[in-house]
Amino acid sequence: MRKIVAGLSISLDGVIEDPNEWMGPWFNAEVGQAVGSMIAAQDAMLLGRVTYDAFAAHWPHQTGEMADTVIPRDHAAEQIAELKRQPGKNIGMTGSGTLVSWLLREGLLDELHLLVFPVVLGHGKRLFADPGGKVPLKLTGSAAYETGVLNLTYVRA
Repeated sequence: MRKIVAGLSISLDGVIEDPNEWMGPWFNAEVGQAVGSMIAAQDAMLLGRVTYDAFAAHWPHQTGEMADTVIPRDHAAEQIAELKRQPGKNIGMTGSGTLVSWLLREGLLDELHLLVFPVVLGHGKRLFADPGGKVPLKLTGSAAYETGVLNLTYVRA
C-alpha cells in the first residue's frame, strides 16, 4: 500500500504560509537534500484546493493527470483511500495545510515531515489553526542542520 507523506516548512510559532518569503536565510544544501529525498520517493502529488489552484494557474493549457484529476470533497476520504491502495511510490504533499490537517485527523496521512525553521513570524496561517480533536503523534525521525533547521518526522501514535 502506498503512503501519503506530507512535507511542510513551518516557523517556530507554527506558521506555514508563504515559506518562500521567510525561509531563505536558513535554507541550505542539507535542507535542499531533505526536500529532494522526499520528492524522489514519490510518484504522485495530492494538493488541497487552494494549492491546486495556485499550481494550475501556472499551467493554463496543461492537460494530463495533474490538470484533469480533481477529487470532490463529498467523497474525498474514500477516493484518497483508494489512491493509497493503488501500486506506486509515495503520494507526496506540500502546502495544503488544511488538507494535511484533515488527512491526519481522518487517519489517512501516513507521515508528516516538518522542516522547522528558527524564526518566529507572529502572523500567518498556522498548520493547525482550525479546531479539531487531539491527534497523538509519534516522532520517528529527526535531524538538526547547520543553519538551525530541524527536520522532524511524525506518524500517528
